[in-house]
Amino acid sequence: MTGAEVLDVARDAIWLTLQLSAPVLIVGLVVGVGVGLMQALTQIQEATLVYAPKIVAIFISLLLFLPLMGALMSGFMHQIAARISAM
Repeated sequence: MTGAEVLDVARDAIWLTLQLSAPVLIVGLVVGVGVGLMQALTQIQEATLVYAPKIVAIFISLLLFLPLMGALMSGFMHQIAARISAM
């Protein structure tokens, strides 16, 4: 493999990592901001209150996005296998 091909594979791997982690991170961010806003509005200053809704929301988002994540990883693996077989 040439240097350009290695950089191409690395760029695709980084992009795949972002695509896989973005939905879960966005759900965690939205739930965290929502709970923080509710804490500010109700003046409940409990630091551990954020964790339970975040865990549940992230678990549900993982269940929902798992087929998408599997398809993305499968496509990337097929692309890598095609590159290996073309060598």
